[in-house]
Amino acid sequence: MYRPNRRDLLKLTAALPVFTLTGTAKAMISAPDSGQAPGYFRFKMGEARLTVISDGYFTGAAAGLGINVAEADVLAFLEQHRESTVTAYQHTNHVVIELGDAVVLVDVGGGTRFLPTTGRILQNLEAAGIDADAITHVFLTHAHPDHVWGIRDDFDEALFPDAEYIVGGTEYDWWMQDDLVNQVPDSMQQMVLGAVNSLSAVEPQLRMAVDGDEVAPGVTAVASHGHTHGHMSLRIDTGGDSLLVLGDAATHPYVSFEQPDWVREVDMDPAQTVSTRKKLLDMAATDKMAVLGYHFPFPGLGHVMAIDGAYRFLPALWQWDAN
Repeated sequence: MYRPNRRDLLKLTAALPVFTLTGTAKAMISAPDSGQAPGYFRFKMGEARLTVISDGYFTGAAAGLGINVAEADVLAFLEQHRESTVTAYQHTNHVVIELGDAVVLVDVGGGTRFLPTTGRILQNLEAAGIDADAITHVFLTHAHPDHVWGIRDDFDEALFPDAEYIVGGTEYDWWMQDDLVNQVPDSMQQMVLGAVNSLSAVEPQLRMAVDGDEVAPGVTAVASHGHTHGHMSLRIDTGGDSLLVLGDAATHPYVSFEQPDWVREVDMDPAQTVSTRKKLLDMAATDKMAVLGYHFPFPGLGHVMAIDGAYRFLPALWQWDAN
């Protein structure tokens, strides 16, 4: 079992309590109290029943949200938006799509091999009343640790043994290159080993996808390369409505929308990341599609407004009396 080393963890995490913010950013509020917040959020769209499932959270350095601009600009932007200028809080929003006979799970989370604050997908599936054995398809947006390292249990068996797994063919080919681990920087070696072990564990059940492939009826793969070389998003169409599951094509509800040219260290192809992000956000804004962001504040659902050459994320509002 491969785990991030101490250097990786120091880069990924900051030793601050959950939801603790710097004094100049905004009023201090705690995490949900008394355990009332479930790890799932269920809603309907057309003929589909969808459930957002949390795998937990992790944190990173706030300044890393824009490595191609001055750090002072990033911190000023975050303070303006009442965000911490020290820590970037990363949610992990998966979605289960129940449409017709298909039950599609998007990504499998970090499991026990990534960070102690992730790996909650099974308990939250259970809390939502979703039988893990009922999952018919698992769509993998990309092979970063927080998305695929949870593919195996502690006995190295596939978490969803009866499901078909779908991953972009370009994504699979890149991570599975011969001897890739010795061709990447030291900081990426654990990531490569984890990706190879994860994809290999489900290889007999693995299907390669390209742009436009049908994952299940009403569910379509969308090429969104850039964050990784073969990153894929997912489009759901039902009852005249559409939802775009972004994966990591956009990773922050303010930065990715209002500063779409900013990139992060984990974006493998920065120029392609920016081009893809703008293309997807343009499509969502023009076609009035809903979007789901993997790292957006739970449950990560909303819409996109195009404004002044950039975008704005409009969170979906809870409706108590909606059918």
